[in-house]
Amino acid sequence: MSHIVIHRSHQLAREQVRQAAEQLIERLAQRYEISYHWQDDSLYFERTGIGGQIDLEPDAVRINARLGFLLAPLKSILEQEIHQQLDQLFGAPPEPV
Repeated sequence: MSHIVIHRSHQLAREQVRQAAEQLIERLAQRYEISYHWQDDSLYFERTGIGGQIDLEPDAVRINARLGFLLAPLKSILEQEIHQQLDQLFGAPPEPV
């Protein structure tokens, strides 16, 4: 099993970050037929071969996804797509100093 772990800082209000997470998962759900639901400040998602959650924190978003055997070869593509979506929703991450 392969994992995708992404941590992205943000400066958004709680409701704004919740809306951004919802937009992210809706885009992924349309493309990959993922079902999802909220539980408190965590958005859980799944479909055959993938499952995980998006945790909302006051100043960060954490994404954890587990890819099954058949989707493991797509890890880098999925990870890149998530980063692109996060860049659009939260802005590009700051450059390392």
